[in-house]
Amino acid sequence: MTPPPPPPRGRGRRGDDELEDLLRLRRRRRDRVKGKRKRRTAVLLAVLLIVVLAVIASGVGAVAKFRSDCDLKELKAVQIGENSFVYAANGSLLGAIPAERNRTPVALWRVSPWMSKATIAIEDHRFYEHGGVDYEGIARAAIKDLSAGHVVQGGSTITQQLVRNLYISKERTLKRKLKEACLAIRLSRARSKDWILGQYMNQVYYGNHAYGIEAAAETYFSKDARDLTLVESALLAGLPQAPSVYDPIHRPAAARDRRDQVLRAMRDYGDISEARYLHAVSQKNLKLKPGKLYTRIREPYFFSYVRDQLIDEYGANTVRSGGLRVYTTINPRLQVAARKAITDTLYLRDDPAAAVVSINPATGAIRAMTAVTPGKTGNQFNLVAQARRQPGSTFKTFVLAAAVNEGMNPDSTYYTSAPFHYQPDPYTPAWDVQTYDHSYSGSISVHSATLASDNTVYAQLTLDVGPDKVAEMAHKLGIRSHLDVVPAMGLGADAISPLEEASAYATLAAGGIYSKPMAIRKVVLANGKEDTDAGWGKPQRNRVISDGVAYEVTKILEDNVLGGTGVGAYFGRPAAGKTGTTDNHADAWFSGYVPQLETTVWVGYPQGEIPMLSVHGIAVAGGTFPATIWKLFMETAMDKSPALNWAYPRDPVVWQPFDQGQYGSSFRPTTTSYAPSTTTSGQTTTSSTTAPPPPPPPPPADTTRTVITTPPRPPPPVEPRPPPPVEPPPPPPPPSP
Repeated sequence: MTPPPPPPRGRGRRGDDELEDLLRLRRRRRDRVKGKRKRRTAVLLAVLLIVVLAVIASGVGAVAKFRSDCDLKELKAVQIGENSFVYAANGSLLGAIPAERNRTPVALWRVSPWMSKATIAIEDHRFYEHGGVDYEGIARAAIKDLSAGHVVQGGSTITQQLVRNLYISKERTLKRKLKEACLAIRLSRARSKDWILGQYMNQVYYGNHAYGIEAAAETYFSKDARDLTLVESALLAGLPQAPSVYDPIHRPAAARDRRDQVLRAMRDYGDISEARYLHAVSQKNLKLKPGKLYTRIREPYFFSYVRDQLIDEYGANTVRSGGLRVYTTINPRLQVAARKAITDTLYLRDDPAAAVVSINPATGAIRAMTAVTPGKTGNQFNLVAQARRQPGSTFKTFVLAAAVNEGMNPDSTYYTSAPFHYQPDPYTPAWDVQTYDHSYSGSISVHSATLASDNTVYAQLTLDVGPDKVAEMAHKLGIRSHLDVVPAMGLGADAISPLEEASAYATLAAGGIYSKPMAIRKVVLANGKEDTDAGWGKPQRNRVISDGVAYEVTKILEDNVLGGTGVGAYFGRPAAGKTGTTDNHADAWFSGYVPQLETTVWVGYPQGEIPMLSVHGIAVAGGTFPATIWKLFMETAMDKSPALNWAYPRDPVVWQPFDQGQYGSSFRPTTTSYAPSTTTSGQTTTSSTTAPPPPPPPPPADTTRTVITTPPRPPPPVEPRPPPPVEPPPPPPPPSP
């Protein structure tokens, strides 16, 4: 047998490896050259952009004057101890933003070296290389922002941030940004890098009223800044970007993720080894030891919300010691009414917490924002604005709005109320939806299904409308949290904040006009002049849906208060609202409104999704304690306001044949059209150019659910009213494939 010929010279396995190494080396060199070219181009573009903008902003003849204005000596530094005060809408004092007693300046050598490295890695990794302004970083951020179509990355250096926090200069103009960059360059030349870094870490806000690294170390770990470990330093270094979002005390999971992001940056920039990185991220317990450092203030939940907005606008140091006078939209009388409504309803020490937020639909002004956690006082975590929990069936309102927006007639569109099985293909886990009490109504209109809060009908309706359109409608109305576009979203599977939900329902109360929530009416600077550049007190409004769609949804929600799951909220005047209860009764909601005021109530345990199966002997649902709190609050809030009816829409809905896919029942008419409603003595009737649909079959004999086949406008119930029906929670979302 002839042996195989030897491999060609220079080839074989070893030769192939050498060739591959050579090719890899060439690719690296080519990529390195391309990278240098890209960075050089980005720097040139950034410099050119800054020069062009400077010329446009100041004019060629004004460049010299601009340079003369850029003088550190000419700027007035914030005077230590000049407190800022916050006032309610009636001028009463809500409190002073704490000043020096919340901050303990320390020299850089008394700060843990890990803290310095972590701060530079996550905030400005080229800190020791640039001269105060990172042109490469600006160009990189600009390219990413342009690519994304919105701001995704900032280009401010640590030096620029220090300039912003050290001096009062908040003109919302390009000139201010250019002056900020110029000052950063001059400060970088006048002071050492270590001085700038030390000043920055002594000024920056770390959340929970901790200004400066020493206060932060005491607040979260009850220790000095020099004793911070690597893991603790990474946690604190990640907080200044968004102290409320990454709050370690109340949002440990988010804080841990942010900490790990800082650790990755430290590894990538060579501050720690791979082994040290892996050991650090393996520590899941944050090992917090919160200290008690700060004094209490009035209305802490609303106060913290206002403070965060001020810090975002002016910088932490200006807010803390800048002598600001801040006038807000909060109504003290409504604050008292909200707390009383909660404590009169949930008065036992082991009761769940409750949060109330109330918004004026006409302007977006927040009139009340408070929460009560039985047995605890002085909590600075804002359960209204910062906490995010599943809204349950209150999210069905957004499904209904999306369907009506598509032209669906809720009175003549029918679905089958029955256990619903959804499995689009055999390789996808099944989603089985049931009602809480396992009673079903057979063929039922969408109108009636809303009053019964039927999960099975709304699961089908979400699929027919399309989860993407439901998410789009929710975002239009005012939901700002990320929503997972899945079928279960229509039953409230996504977590949102009470403030977001209140804003969305306020859009319906305003006839389809969204108003950005507004907490601050006016800010007077230390020099006595009102800040007119920031836009405080100017409602930001825009129409997002037609008034006809808002009207139709509102009328159904009004029926829900009169004869559906929300009867416990009725207080003697036209009102619309929806209950919500999550799986296992971990969260309960009521969101409702009258023409002049929207109010959202949430009840649950802040520390986690703990089932509320026996509170005062009953399982908590949206129609129980939340509806009661809403009713008590609204009775006081609207005591001296006239009872108004809903304004008839200028742009009424024109019903269209609704494509129900495979889930619509046989009672769906082939054509429908809209005819104006006539209102007489509170009763509303609707005529149609087509024959009404045939009546649905009677519900099964064993069901206890009341079904309204053609919902009339019933007269207000008389006392005593029957207890509200239990709001069924939605089933858990289908598991991921």
